[in-house]
Amino acid sequence: MKTDNIERYLESFGKQVVNRSKGNLQKAGKGGKLEESIKFEVITTPDGFTVQFYMSSYGQFVDKGVSGTKTKRTFKDYKGKTIKSPYSYKNSKGHSQPPSKALDKWVVRKGIAPRDASGKFMKRKTITFLIARSIGRNGIQGISFFQKPLGLGLKQFGKDLLGSVKEDIINSLTIVK
Repeated sequence: MKTDNIERYLESFGKQVVNRSKGNLQKAGKGGKLEESIKFEVITTPDGFTVQFYMSSYGQFVDKGVSGTKTKRTFKDYKGKTIKSPYSYKNSKGHSQPPSKALDKWVVRKGIAPRDASGKFMKRKTITFLIARSIGRNGIQGISFFQKPLGLGLKQFGKDLLGSVKEDIINSLTIVK
C-alpha cells in the first residue's frame, strides 16, 4: 500500500511542532543556537513510521528546567500536567552550581557590569561566580517550549491521521470489472 498521504501528514505534524517550539523560544527571548538546532525527521520502520525530534542537548534543561538546592522547579508536560523537573543541582562539592566559566561570555554579551558599594565596577569573575551560585540555589525554571507544541500536535494527531489513512487506502484500491 502506498503511504504518501500518511507520510505527508507526519511531515506537516513535525513541521508544526518544530515551528511552534521555535516561536515559543523567540517569545521567551531564548532563541539563538538552541532555536537553530531544533529539527525533526520522519523515519520509516518495519513496524510503521516514527517522527523523531532533535535539538541541542541543553534544550531539555531549558524545556523542563533544573531544580536548585533551595528551590524545586516544575514544568508542564505535553499532557498539560505540572511535573517536578527531573534535573537538579545537588548539595555536593563541585556539582551544586554551573561552572562560572560557562557564564563568562554570556555576562559580556548581556553587558552586565554592576558596581560594588563604593561605586567601583566588580570583577567579571566575581559576577559570574555570584550568578552561578544563584542558579545553583534557585535553579532554572522550565519554559516548556517543546512540551506545549507537542501536546497541541498530539491532540489533533489522531483525528487528522485517520483522514490520511483513509485517502491512502482509497488510492491503493483498484477497481476490478
